[in-house]
Amino acid sequence: MTLNRDPGEVRSTALSSTESGLLALATLALLVGAVAGLVCALFRLTLQQADQFRGAVVAWAHGHSAAGFMALVGGCAFAAVAAAWLVRRFSPHASGSGIPHVEAVLRGDAPPAPFVLLPVKFVGGILAIGSGLALGREGPSVQMGAVIGQLFSGAFRRDWADCRVLLAAGAGAGLATAFNAPMAGAVFVLEELVQKFEHRIAIAALASSSTAIAVAHLILGDAPDFQLPALSYPAPAIGPLFFALGVVCGAVAVAYNKAVLATLAAVDLMRGVPAETCAAAIGAAAGVIAWFGPECVGGGDNLTQNALLGSPGLFVLPFLFQLRFWFGALSYSAGTPGGLFAPLLTLGAQLGLLFGAGCGLAFPDLPIQPQAFAVVGMAAFFAGVVRAPLTGLVLATEMTGSALLLLPMLAACFTAMLIPTLLSDAPLYDALRARLRGSS
Repeated sequence: MTLNRDPGEVRSTALSSTESGLLALATLALLVGAVAGLVCALFRLTLQQADQFRGAVVAWAHGHSAAGFMALVGGCAFAAVAAAWLVRRFSPHASGSGIPHVEAVLRGDAPPAPFVLLPVKFVGGILAIGSGLALGREGPSVQMGAVIGQLFSGAFRRDWADCRVLLAAGAGAGLATAFNAPMAGAVFVLEELVQKFEHRIAIAALASSSTAIAVAHLILGDAPDFQLPALSYPAPAIGPLFFALGVVCGAVAVAYNKAVLATLAAVDLMRGVPAETCAAAIGAAAGVIAWFGPECVGGGDNLTQNALLGSPGLFVLPFLFQLRFWFGALSYSAGTPGGLFAPLLTLGAQLGLLFGAGCGLAFPDLPIQPQAFAVVGMAAFFAGVVRAPLTGLVLATEMTGSALLLLPMLAACFTAMLIPTLLSDAPLYDALRARLRGSS
């Protein structure tokens, strides 16, 4: 006997099934975000303790002359070696940022990372960044969040389509927690990780970022990462200078991308040298720098904050920028866990402050606030390197707690993206993902 079902009833049943599946997926995304927020907040809190410990060691070392210097350099080298050994021994995909690997997984070009990556990334990131390498916390946070999303999809027997959504949502939750920037976490997923708007991923990313920040605030507090001085909206006559700042940021971004890729290529040429040896040398360099300038090593949040407040002086700033530029590229080649975003924001703030201070000298009649250029420089340099302008705009806005400079940031991001594109310079994560495919 054949039953004829009303077409409207069939569509209603299918719609109900789809809505039920989406609701279940959104619920899982909320859970993924909460767990990722907990793990990444603890990671960030432990990094803060590691930075304080390193500062105490530097202070102790200065009280013990040559022996203290050797202990500091040796300790930093040992921590970097331990991080590189963990990566080589247990989880090679934990090397570096991890964001290119997450992107490759989402595109189906690489298999998801096993669970062991999470503890390797956590511990290795603490050792590497704690040793003073100029690396960011966001790369490890993104990759750990992705692993958490993958674990939930496996535990609840989701298919690959749902696994992909949860993996992306976990990655966004990791970025949101790393920078206390929930909107940036969701935008980052769509603009950089998948590079297109997908409704299911958008819903999951918003859900996971919201619960990640709710949990992180219980541990880290809810204050913006950076504090700004009192700024006024730039006068119309200053507007063209922000376009010019974008040009400078775009040109320097091309140089930075080439520097990062060149240091990685140089390490590749030393195939007979153990990864731990390279890490030891770079970690020792971090110890030497920490001896002379403790504030110059690590992720760079203190340097970014200083730039946003208008310091250091114009004569020190170029040297400090060059140091962080080259040491950041060198640190990324160490084969340890660590990201690029935080160092990029530091360089952008310093470059913007330097440009703004120079404009103040060149145009004394204009009411120029160099600190405003530092804020805009954060977003513009990020856009030039990564080619994710919306993420850069939202990051700078959320991390400073101010939307006053959105229009100048928009102008600077436009030219900062235009210059590298005209010069046919590939976005940094695209180039790193290509390296990943070539090595697999």
